[in-house]
Amino acid sequence: MAYCTLQELTDRYSERMLIDISDRGEEATGAVDEALIDRAIADADALIDGYLKVRYALPLASVPRLVTDLSLRISIYYAHAHVAAEKITADYKDALRTLGEISRGLVQLDLDGAEPAASGASEVRTNRPERPLSAATMKGYI
Repeated sequence: MAYCTLQELTDRYSERMLIDISDRGEEATGAVDEALIDRAIADADALIDGYLKVRYALPLASVPRLVTDLSLRISIYYAHAHVAAEKITADYKDALRTLGEISRGLVQLDLDGAEPAASGASEVRTNRPERPLSAATMKGYI
């Protein structure tokens, strides 16, 4: 399931911008290259999944607005063939920082029951071996 759509990209960034960055053919068509945009969205979503699977069971039952926002920021960055504008690059870096915070548990998504069950590896187990140095064994030294 895609975290954002072509329509959402168009609503946020404008059709003119999408045409400018995606119409790369030998002859300009004046239309958005939907295949290129879909590929950028798929690549962004794969990156997002890589971060989310650390803390959440995939696929997500519902897509939180934060995840859609991150997908939009990363998708538009990926759609650029050349150097993206400073604002788009800053948004991309901010999105990666937010994904890192999600994967470390600093930012939590509002999803019911989506966090996978603990594997038990986070559990601490100790045993209490007999202490080799005690008041009884040190008699005469102390």
